[in-house]
Amino acid sequence: MGFFVSLGENQMFLTVLMAWLLAQTVKVAIGVVREKRFNFRWFVGTGGMPSSHAATVSALAACTGFTYGFSSPFFAVAFFFAFIIMFDAQGVRRQSGQQAEILNKIIEDIYLQKGVKQERLIELLGHTPIQVFMGAALGVIVAIISYR
Repeated sequence: MGFFVSLGENQMFLTVLMAWLLAQTVKVAIGVVREKRFNFRWFVGTGGMPSSHAATVSALAACTGFTYGFSSPFFAVAFFFAFIIMFDAQGVRRQSGQQAEILNKIIEDIYLQKGVKQERLIELLGHTPIQVFMGAALGVIVAIISYR
């Protein structure tokens, strides 16, 4: 039980968790408004606006800077960790999603021709640069508010 008490007292942990939770909540709200329905997968899935990956790692980097100083080696590690995660979210994962979308179209064409039946691939894997930017901004804003 001491572990959970310690987490509840850890400002950095709670701030980063709040940034993730807020980003996921905004993502679900946008999905509900856009599609006029609720889908729980939006809350736990990847992709969408804003990027919860970017919100989480940017909040972690900002909190690390506020706690240990922006000239500390801890901030440098957190900053480059955040940079790599955000680069991957809008680069490699986004390309994977686009490939999944194309493969799903090919599978549909084959299926309509009575070919091999295949389950659909997940298309929403990555983020656009604006989704990453908005997630990063959200994470930094949550950290600033938390550390005021």
